[in-house]
Amino acid sequence: MYDRLLSLLRELPSEGRQALRELLDALERPASDDRLAHALNRLKKILYERGLSDFLPRRRVVITGMGAITPLGHSVEETWERLVKGESGVDYVQRIDVSDLPTRIAAEVKDFDPSAFGIDRKDARRMARASQYALAAATQAVEDANIQDVLAREGKRAGVVIGTGLGGFDLYESLLLKAGAKGVWRVRPFDAIGGLPNIPAFHISERFGLRGLSSTVVTACAAGTQALGEAVDMIRHGVLDVVLGGGVEGLIVRTFFVGFSMMKALSTRNDPPQKASRPFDATRDGFVIGEGAAVFVLESLEHALQRGAKIYAEVLGHSATSDAYHMAAPDPEAKGAIMAMRRALQDARVEPEEVQYINAHGTSTPLNDKTETYAIKQVFGEHAYDLAVNSTKSMIGHAFGGAGAIEAMAVVKSIVTGILHPTINYEHPDPECDLDYVPNVARKVKEGIRVAISNSFGLGGQNACVVIGRYEPVG
Repeated sequence: MYDRLLSLLRELPSEGRQALRELLDALERPASDDRLAHALNRLKKILYERGLSDFLPRRRVVITGMGAITPLGHSVEETWERLVKGESGVDYVQRIDVSDLPTRIAAEVKDFDPSAFGIDRKDARRMARASQYALAAATQAVEDANIQDVLAREGKRAGVVIGTGLGGFDLYESLLLKAGAKGVWRVRPFDAIGGLPNIPAFHISERFGLRGLSSTVVTACAAGTQALGEAVDMIRHGVLDVVLGGGVEGLIVRTFFVGFSMMKALSTRNDPPQKASRPFDATRDGFVIGEGAAVFVLESLEHALQRGAKIYAEVLGHSATSDAYHMAAPDPEAKGAIMAMRRALQDARVEPEEVQYINAHGTSTPLNDKTETYAIKQVFGEHAYDLAVNSTKSMIGHAFGGAGAIEAMAVVKSIVTGILHPTINYEHPDPECDLDYVPNVARKVKEGIRVAISNSFGLGGQNACVVIGRYEPVG
């Protein structure tokens, strides 16, 4: 190994040798976190390009807390229990009037009371639903990890990364309607700010005093998964010790329904609503709009062990790519999706044959499900037929920027419990979707789940993949 390292290092161009010198210099004498991170990132890029990524220094990142607000419940446990039972959160839309549209169903978050999560009613009136859901999920995650006091002491070494598609778009729709119907003076002063995509992360940062970083990933349906990956990198490279990472969306609004109805992207299977979302089924006819949030407490392994935290799982690797193909349609050759999975496995230092389970993007659209199945087979070869593949969206619809985070939560629960939730409404096999989709009934995996991946493929050709594994103690 030492000889191989020397041989490969000799191949480095001059900028690679300079990056190595900068890193060694930063390690040998006092240096700022920013300088060290910059040196590591430069060296990482060059080593990765030269096939030397196995030698990169990085810290292990573990999940120590989780929180969720979904169409199936206001906590991780309630959501998970109903997922395992195969219950659907899809129903007729109650929040807005869609009676004149071809689609009249959605997966709404029901009976949500922000005050139950410490959000003052006056503040709630100025917050978009996305901000309320994200803050509620983050509050649960922090309590679950029992890390409140640590964050209060170590705010400079803690941050937040949240993914979302449109953030507080419901506030903007309301603002425009009020301005048009009642005049500009009826618009509330903070509506223009409250709808910004970065505001959910702000509210989390403010509540817990997270001063190290507040970042928002806006990559449509891939945002929640990509946010987890970016949070992991901040910890891996020593910039931060703790990050609250996740995704959120609150887009049960008329504008969104009208737009996607005109695209003919939504399922029109209104009766019964619970049968509409049917990923990988031959009769699938479109996705169902969902909403919700999931947030994780991510820590370096050293930090978690030092404070005696419980550990759910380890984030082993991640990747994000672009199709560079079409604004809405997936690339039929799935080049971006294939590259995302392959790079995530490489980043995780995991062989394809080690993966046992994939939580699919699985939207229930004709093109996505066929393309994702093809991509999985290209990455895993014959092993694809040994994998269990399920779709959380069959029960909670598509929560856009929140979807990947909610699905990552399902992956963690599967690793912890050894149970795979079903893909419901799988009734008519599709010859082009011929993998094991855990149809209709939950499954107990006797040997447990050691390694799993979660896929998110978004509008604009955004792809993200995260690899999550069973936590194996040091030594």
